[in-house]
Amino acid sequence: MPYYIQRLFNTCKASLSPNGPVSEEALDKVRNMLEKIKPSDVGLEQEAQLVRNWSGPGNDRNGNHNSLPAIKYLHLHECDSFSIGIFCMPPSSIIPLHNHPGMTVVSKLVYGSMHVKSYDWVEHDPSELDDPLQARPAKLVKDTDMTAPCPATTLYPTTGGNIHCFKAITHCAIFDILSPPYSPTHGRHCNYFRKSPTRDLPGEIEVMNGEVISNVTWLEEYQPPDNFVIWKVPYRGPVIRK
Repeated sequence: MPYYIQRLFNTCKASLSPNGPVSEEALDKVRNMLEKIKPSDVGLEQEAQLVRNWSGPGNDRNGNHNSLPAIKYLHLHECDSFSIGIFCMPPSSIIPLHNHPGMTVVSKLVYGSMHVKSYDWVEHDPSELDDPLQARPAKLVKDTDMTAPCPATTLYPTTGGNIHCFKAITHCAIFDILSPPYSPTHGRHCNYFRKSPTRDLPGEIEVMNGEVISNVTWLEEYQPPDNFVIWKVPYRGPVIRK
């Protein structure tokens, strides 16, 4: 029988297209396969062991006390229909708030613990803005800690928390399947956001259908700090036959 990661890849290949999942049923098949992924399926047994050996902030036996290791990205595959990758994050590292325009993303925490915060835009049409860099209203979807093992999560182009950020609590790894993948050529840029510092923005707004959205958060695009670094490192798990 093929390695589990090969079976997951085959499921992605059959279920995902350049326009995203071919159906909700097909997406369920991908999600169900991802649910069962383990560190050993992707060559991360030693990294997962760091969680068991970790003794809390300031006492990391595996890292430098003055400079935490950078986030690592393991690239498994990318084509017009989907990409597969794993982010390995050391404690206290952060992936800032970022979006996935026009994309469906299935994610699974492979090991460790992290805090997740996510939003969706209240207005779905960016063309309504005079300036794409101006603050836009968003509603909070998730603000919670996650610890593996936990269910896979799915975000959609306009729902499910399409704009999210991660903060590692322990050593952790998040497995991402993006469909379709980022592509500047097709307008799918990865943009970063922060809460707008402007003080006079309303806390609630009325949308086109007359619904009033309260507790609105205003987000604006920005460049992440220079110390935000992601290193692309070789994937050393079982070979995926493509």
